[in-house]
Amino acid sequence: MTTARKTTTVFLTVMCGLLLTIVGLMQRWPGWTWPALAALLLVLPAVTFRVASQRRGPVPVSFEEQLTAAPVERTEYRVNRVALPSLRDDYHFVFSATVRWCFADGPERGTVVNPVGLAVDAVLSRACAITEKREPGHASLLQHELGGALSRMCPDSTGHLRAMAEDINLTLPDEDQERLDRLAGVRKDEAVWEHQRKYEQSKRRYLGEDALKDTGSAVVWWLTRNDESVAKTVADLPLLAQLTSAANDTDIPERLLEMLPNRPGGPWTSDTGTESPDLPTREPSAADHLSGFFEAMGFKEDDDRRAMLARQFSQLVEQHNRHETAEDLLRRFDPPRPPAPETGAEPTPDPGPQADMV
Repeated sequence: MTTARKTTTVFLTVMCGLLLTIVGLMQRWPGWTWPALAALLLVLPAVTFRVASQRRGPVPVSFEEQLTAAPVERTEYRVNRVALPSLRDDYHFVFSATVRWCFADGPERGTVVNPVGLAVDAVLSRACAITEKREPGHASLLQHELGGALSRMCPDSTGHLRAMAEDINLTLPDEDQERLDRLAGVRKDEAVWEHQRKYEQSKRRYLGEDALKDTGSAVVWWLTRNDESVAKTVADLPLLAQLTSAANDTDIPERLLEMLPNRPGGPWTSDTGTESPDLPTREPSAADHLSGFFEAMGFKEDDDRRAMLARQFSQLVEQHNRHETAEDLLRRFDPPRPPAPETGAEPTPDPGPQADMV
């Protein structure tokens, strides 16, 4: 730095001398001025340089106070497909991320032999504390939650370093996701079936305990179902009496027996309307009453509604512990179907005339 100042001073002195020489020649200074001018050019730079050196003071030997702080040492490590626990046993998340860390300030800085292990352990511990409280079916939502929770530099359990994670990827194995999807489908179907069952129970309870509790309740129920048509309700009164008797497995009241076309104790008539003296007299059963109701409603023998209603009435009767009557209704209106013949079975051979002889 001193050499540069001297060079600058000499350069400026030479330039000033040249300028003064040009001016003196043009102004035709007297001869005695030239020796004075040369002496001034030699003395002035030396005096200037000495004064500047005394005001500046000594040059510092070192400049340590000018140096910047040492850069913080940061490193990273990629963690791939680490299993993390979930709220349910046997279901684990698959975790991948880039772990970053830096050493903490303190007297023990730099004494860690394996900083990668400490950083990864710190990040995984923070991730496990969150995933073990979450359902396995919410992996995509949990990935964003971990992205926020692990985005801050936090000290590890030993205090030697601070760690964080980025580029987080959290998934669930495909086979576990398929199991969860199937379980969700089963739960949905079960919920629908449970609602249907409760609806059927409520409907049977309404019919058995309210609408068909007795003949009077059945008349009121039937009247509201037919837009308060009194004439039709009165005409259907015998059928309602039979229906109420079948639903509750009880006898028809005495006051309503005369309204029945085939009342108990009287002769049964054939399809032609003539009495059949050869047939023994008997009281009509619950199945007979229900058959009369079906005929009045216009349900033919091959109508599927007969079997459906018979099953519902059988369930109502079963609730009153009338098992034989319930079985009789099913036997008459909803008998079990014979098994279908197997395809490819060999036809039964004709026994021939010898079988007739036997």
